Amino acid sequence: MTNTPRKLVFDNLRRLNISFEVYEHPPLDTIEVALKYWKDIDAHHCKNLFFRNHKGKKHYLVIIKDTTTFNIRSLEQKLKQGKLSFASEKRLLKYLGLRPGSVSPFGLINDDTNHVHVFIDHQLQEAKKISFHPNDNTASVVLEYSDFIKYLNSSGNTYEYIDPSPKND
Repeated sequence: MTNTPRKLVFDNLRRLNISFEVYEHPPLDTIEVALKYWKDIDAHHCKNLFFRNHKGKKHYLVIIKDTTTFNIRSLEQKLKQGKLSFASEKRLLKYLGLRPGSVSPFGLINDDTNHVHVFIDHQLQEAKKISFHPNDNTASVVLEYSDFIKYLNSSGNTYEYIDPSPKND
């Protein structure tokens, strides 16, 4: 059996003694399409966005609740590094080993240098369960939020909580 992106995720979670459930579905390229398949899954679902700073030297994975509006400007102001932009397909592959449409915190498995900093929507701290793609967008993996933090801590990547909501300036 080959080491598919999914298998690497599942093996990593098992190694960490993290229980998880897998829900198969067709490729989900947008949140609007995903909501139709997620409606019966008891978990907080997430949007995962991968950014780079204006110099291209720093990269950020932003994890927000699926229905939350994200304000990139407030993150730019917080970081004081100029404009952020979506990282290219080449950067996504280099830093997270992922293809577009499959952005997931499980991509941190491929970040050997712990280069990517993670921002997590503070609302997700209230979740009992959370779900992400297993590095491909044809399934969703559900795990306890506390186990997600266990996984994140094992990755070695830095992370912090943010309020991603638009601010009235």
